[in-house]
Amino acid sequence: MNQFIDWLHHDTLGLLLLAAAGIALLLFLIIKVKVEPFIALLGVGVLVALAGGVSVEALVGTATKSSDALIEKGFAGILGHVTVIIGLGTVLGAILERSGGAEVLLGRLVRIFGEKGTPLAMGITGFILGIPVFFDIGIFVLAPLVYVAAIRGGKSLVLYALPLLAGLSVTHAFLPPHPGPVAAAGAFHVDLGWIILMGLACGIPAWFVSGVLWGKWIGRRVNIAVPAEQVIEESADAAKGREPSIGLVLLCIGLPMVLILGGTFGNIFLPESGFRSALQFFGNPAIALTVAVLLSMWLLGIRRGMSSKELSNVTAASLRPVGMILLVVGAGAFFGAVLAATGVGKAVAGSLAQAGLPLIVSAYVISAGLRLAQGSATVAIVTTSGILAPTLASGGFSQPQLALIVIAISAGSIIASHVNDGGFWIVSKYFNMSVKDTLKTWTVLETILSLVGFGMAVLIYQFV
Repeated sequence: MNQFIDWLHHDTLGLLLLAAAGIALLLFLIIKVKVEPFIALLGVGVLVALAGGVSVEALVGTATKSSDALIEKGFAGILGHVTVIIGLGTVLGAILERSGGAEVLLGRLVRIFGEKGTPLAMGITGFILGIPVFFDIGIFVLAPLVYVAAIRGGKSLVLYALPLLAGLSVTHAFLPPHPGPVAAAGAFHVDLGWIILMGLACGIPAWFVSGVLWGKWIGRRVNIAVPAEQVIEESADAAKGREPSIGLVLLCIGLPMVLILGGTFGNIFLPESGFRSALQFFGNPAIALTVAVLLSMWLLGIRRGMSSKELSNVTAASLRPVGMILLVVGAGAFFGAVLAATGVGKAVAGSLAQAGLPLIVSAYVISAGLRLAQGSATVAIVTTSGILAPTLASGGFSQPQLALIVIAISAGSIIASHVNDGGFWIVSKYFNMSVKDTLKTWTVLETILSLVGFGMAVLIYQFV
């Protein structure tokens, strides 16, 4: 028995089997037993650590000192990076939603592109609004506008819904402040400015092919009517004539991205100066988002008649769902720390090197496999990041290369959304589609989005 344990701890095959067993147990608990991913990741992480030879003291610390314990360092390392960013991004999205900014943005785009260009306007709205707004919240806010467009146009709901969904999905997968790319960036120590730049470079073509081209083609072949029971109502703010201007909406969405990019590239291209220091300060993601949130509170909230109490309620309500997201991200980081501590990460990296697969391809394959098995994009991203972190920590990768590996992981995490994904059922419910029609439209869209995004990442990777 002792010889078996020693082999398990030190042999590459034994470590790979340990990793496979841990991931299989994780998927079983999430898929079959319906355990919350946070609890499953934490529990399986502890079991893998003990089976992999990590001592109890190293794992949980002692009664007098636990700060060096693996369980605390695993959680703290990533949550210190992502908590503020995710929280502030969520608040910014909630204020934009409550102010009627989504309706204003879509209305302006429809006027620009005309009635025939409404599907494209829907897609651009989803892309822009999807930057600060979570995927499901974006659907809840914008679905009534899709119904209105479909009724006015007299065409299939699919034609208007898919471009919107592609925009929301690509920003959720590829861009900060969404949990997946932020968590992966934290694990690999990549500046968010590079994530934004590479996310846009890979995400825009993926959105256009999946949402606009595929959406237009399949929208003419799958005829879905607007649900008869839907009551289309304009937002309360719009009814009162308090909707913000398009300039204010774009300012609040774009300002944090511009500040973060300024901080990242100012540090690269500018000499030491007060201006460079100012760019670095305001380009810090937490500072940039704080500025954007405070500005939106004033411009979209208080200045447009929203009371302090109402603004406080909006903020508090938006932050309630964030707790579970942060727990999943933290538990995923702990699971990754366990894999590194047991030597599993190095064993996986060595096996991938022997297989001859480029690291960026391995990142996509692992993430896609986890996504297909358990449905959660965030779980797929944080688990894949944990597996690959030891390899990337060895050095030899530039910031653009690391950012593209993050995009490859993110692309894999959204492939082939199907019945084990909560987003699949949200899309099916809100857009009046049967399971068969959802598979034909939404599942294919996500697969195209994933493949094109990954293809762009590999293409750009050759030149950086």
